[in-house]
Amino acid sequence: MKIAVCVSGGGTNLQAIIDAIDNGTITNTQIEVVISNNADAYALERAKKAGIKAVCISPKSYESRAAFNEDFLKQLNSYHVDLVVLAGFLVVIPPEMIKQYRNKIINIHPSFCGTGYYGLKVHEGVLARGVKVTGATCHFVDEGTDTGPIILQKAVEVKQGDTPEVLQRRVMEQAEWKIMPHAIDLIANGRVSVEDGHVIIDEK
Repeated sequence: MKIAVCVSGGGTNLQAIIDAIDNGTITNTQIEVVISNNADAYALERAKKAGIKAVCISPKSYESRAAFNEDFLKQLNSYHVDLVVLAGFLVVIPPEMIKQYRNKIINIHPSFCGTGYYGLKVHEGVLARGVKVTGATCHFVDEGTDTGPIILQKAVEVKQGDTPEVLQRRVMEQAEWKIMPHAIDLIANGRVSVEDGHVIIDEK
């Protein structure tokens, strides 16, 4: 299975995917391209170091968002990937791309069902509300914001004295870097299907 990984920042989830492919946690998979909307994203360096093609497609280079969306989809299609992985990609996916890649785009979100933010803002909200358990969700992308069919989730304990930074790191280490590679492996081996808006996993 050929995948494209879309990133905006440091690329820690990308690194987790690269490492999981290298150590055999993810099987039958190769990263065809890493795409970022940010030319300064360290994720692009991670890709280059791993010998993976890395490209920047920035909205700032286009006259309009519509022009960006059209060219982004055109460039993505040129790689003929089977799955698009959003690993901290801070760009709204255009409806035409979601339609064309229905149930072929997955995202990782650092909460169970929260929407709208990624990273520290999520964890700031968790701590402010006194939540005892948080976690991460890997899901298919639909037209909503973090509303697509859920593939995998993993709980993470919120500890007394946590700062947003400490909690963010724990959620990444204990949840995000575990369930996204696992989801990719399940999909690569034909063990995931979507029926009536719900994910069915073939438990072999």
